[in-house]
Amino acid sequence: MGLFDFFKKDKENKEQQQALDEGLQKTKTSFFDQLSKAVAGRSTVDEAVLDDLETMLVHADVGIDTTVKVIERIEKRVARDKYVSTGDLDRILREEIVGLLDANSSATGSRAILDRPDSPGQPFVIMVVGVNGVGKTTTIGKLAHRFHSAGKKVVLGAADTFRAAAVDQLIIWGERVGVPVISHGMNTDPAAVAFDAVQKGVAMGADVVIIDTAGRLHNKVNLMNELSKIKRVMQKVIPDAPHEVLLVLDGSTGQNAYLQAQEFTKATDVSALAITKLDGTAKGGVVIGISAQLQVPVRYIGVGEKMTDLQLFDRTTFVNSLFKK
Repeated sequence: MGLFDFFKKDKENKEQQQALDEGLQKTKTSFFDQLSKAVAGRSTVDEAVLDDLETMLVHADVGIDTTVKVIERIEKRVARDKYVSTGDLDRILREEIVGLLDANSSATGSRAILDRPDSPGQPFVIMVVGVNGVGKTTTIGKLAHRFHSAGKKVVLGAADTFRAAAVDQLIIWGERVGVPVISHGMNTDPAAVAFDAVQKGVAMGADVVIIDTAGRLHNKVNLMNELSKIKRVMQKVIPDAPHEVLLVLDGSTGQNAYLQAQEFTKATDVSALAITKLDGTAKGGVVIGISAQLQVPVRYIGVGEKMTDLQLFDRTTFVNSLFKK
């Protein structure tokens, strides 16, 4: 890496860190207000502090099951260390949350595309799922921008043919980013679109093909059948496609996002998560809860409107930003 490239990368990293810090500001403000109340007037971490801390984590949309795990981890440390001051609570809480997320961390999947050599033989196929309104199409556009900016060849497939706006939006994103979009229009067979998109990806030596799918939980059986058909048809071109099923969730909906995630994991094999709209909510703790409860890695988080505001999720960076005052 040359000196210019080094400074460019350093600038990009600082800009991403700033975007993350600003994107989590509402969550941080709420989080620390609650934490301050939990330790007010107390010097040691006792049962009363832990009770207040439990309430705080639940209010931050970390989720009850995940909150219980965090509290149990802290209880073990308090029992082991005998004396833990409330001044240590920030550090301990940070370490235990990172430890909880560690089991679900993954550097594989679509985040590894940037490290792959160009044209490795066949494109990496990502099937994107999620309900309408969560930012699914926008996430696909931002993903395409990320890969395209890194010099990767990208093909998009507009297989959400149930909603006309979804097809039109994806075409607009394709034009904006500068990548081809395979579309058959509205009310067409989504599996046929996916087939053509994967076939196009193979023909042009693409590095990645991203397939949009219908964003409706109209019926679990119908959803399962539709997604299964899309998979089967893509596998006629690439036998192990899709290589990743990315579920997009709206972080601002808190625990409702977790309920959506439960439904989609029943309907298809979700292998990674993208959690959007964290900049508009104080419920950023849902990232921790969903990852821990579903045992599915968070791959990307959305912290703003800019194309660069879809960031790779790094558990340590995320938690450190959350605790940055």
